[in-house]
Amino acid sequence: MQVITTKNRRMKICKLLVKDETDSLELTWYNQPYLKANFHIGEEYSFFGKISKNGGHTTMVSPVFDKEGLNNNTGKIIPIYPLTYDISQNQMRKVIENGLNLVKDTLEDTLPEYILDEYELLDLNSSVKKIHFPENFKEFEKARTRLAFEELLTMQLLLLNLKNKNIEKENGIRFDKNIKMSDVINTLSFNLTNAQRRALEDIDKDMESDKTMNRLLQGDVGSR
Repeated sequence: MQVITTKNRRMKICKLLVKDETDSLELTWYNQPYLKANFHIGEEYSFFGKISKNGGHTTMVSPVFDKEGLNNNTGKIIPIYPLTYDISQNQMRKVIENGLNLVKDTLEDTLPEYILDEYELLDLNSSVKKIHFPENFKEFEKARTRLAFEELLTMQLLLLNLKNKNIEKENGIRFDKNIKMSDVINTLSFNLTNAQRRALEDIDKDMESDKTMNRLLQGDVGSR
């Protein structure tokens, strides 16, 4: 590997020429001079990245790689994480992998088994593992579905709990039962649909109660 120091001394360009029985390929990395220790003449490696043509040369910039026979970074679905500072994707993947190994099969599932069965969801330990390192995209989708389901269900339960607490703690304004919604409806110049009547009846009942009303009345486009 050739390590080139540019005029900007903070920038180091690493170039490596590799070849097999079909063609040669020029690999380039930026600011990773430590990679030089990973490559030795005569050894075989697997590389993965975007191939392009540059001045008649076939090139690949910042590929991931493995020594032949390993598949830590190639030959499978590789997660891409948002990074910060000088952490590389390889380092981040290793951190995640180590963390998963530490908690392997010890996470307590937050969803009851009947929910998992009814909606055909993965268990929590499998989902956490497969969202990072799935064997195929079907596994990834199943893991994402499970985690998204749990997130939405948790949010709904929290909102429902908050709503119930507000209803129990705060009294609403109770309206006189003798005031009828029909008196207003009968003055309209058009007829309400059955769905509109049911919605108003529900609102009427809530307003006659001392419990706080928590409703959203939604009208269709073009409604009066």
